[in-house]
Amino acid sequence: MNLFIYSDESGVFDKAHNKFFVFGGLVFSSKDARDVAARKYIAAEKVIRIRENFTADNEVKATTISNADKGKLYRSLNQVQKFGVVVDQARVLDSIFSSKKSKQRYLDYAYKIAVKRKFEVLISRGLLNREKVEGLYFCVDEHTTATDGLYELRESLEQEFKYGTYNWNFSTFFPPIFPNLKEVNVRFCNSSKVTLVRASDIVANKLFFAAKTGTVDQIKSDNFNIVRLP
Repeated sequence: MNLFIYSDESGVFDKAHNKFFVFGGLVFSSKDARDVAARKYIAAEKVIRIRENFTADNEVKATTISNADKGKLYRSLNQVQKFGVVVDQARVLDSIFSSKKSKQRYLDYAYKIAVKRKFEVLISRGLLNREKVEGLYFCVDEHTTATDGLYELRESLEQEFKYGTYNWNFSTFFPPIFPNLKEVNVRFCNSSKVTLVRASDIVANKLFFAAKTGTVDQIKSDNFNIVRLP
């Protein structure tokens, strides 16, 4: 079995000027489920394109459409497994913001934790057999991380899910949740070309608005798992 993960971000990781930073995304356990969701999303997009007189060059993004249209796109994902993480930047150590490298490491950590918690929920509910997962395929929006950071993100995800991690402070080894995992693939995706990255943009935007308005608990659901950090 292979898992397909699509994601996008909302907000700016800048403690001085922004309160929240968010990742939002989608998880699929088969190509068929992924393709069905993409077709439903495209159908919803088509209605909006016609109503708003969008040209072929106009990308249907959260920043370019009304709240009502965002709601329509979000509802097209009702049956899809979603995940998210909200970073309350005021509570993040100042030292994290001291360099681009440390900021990226923290964002990679936040992303990894959000995905891991989602996988754990799916396993606990019997929706995912941890023994059968052999491949993880991540498609992240191309501005989510710096180009030279893609390798580090892949390394972090591979370490977590394929090899396991070691806590030096407590001399404890945490085995990977997928013992038979063979491949972890991470690639940048252009949202204008990848439907489900655009869908992830809508999920991230929804979560970002909920964080700003204090309504995160209201959008949590059986298939939308949200982590709060730090």
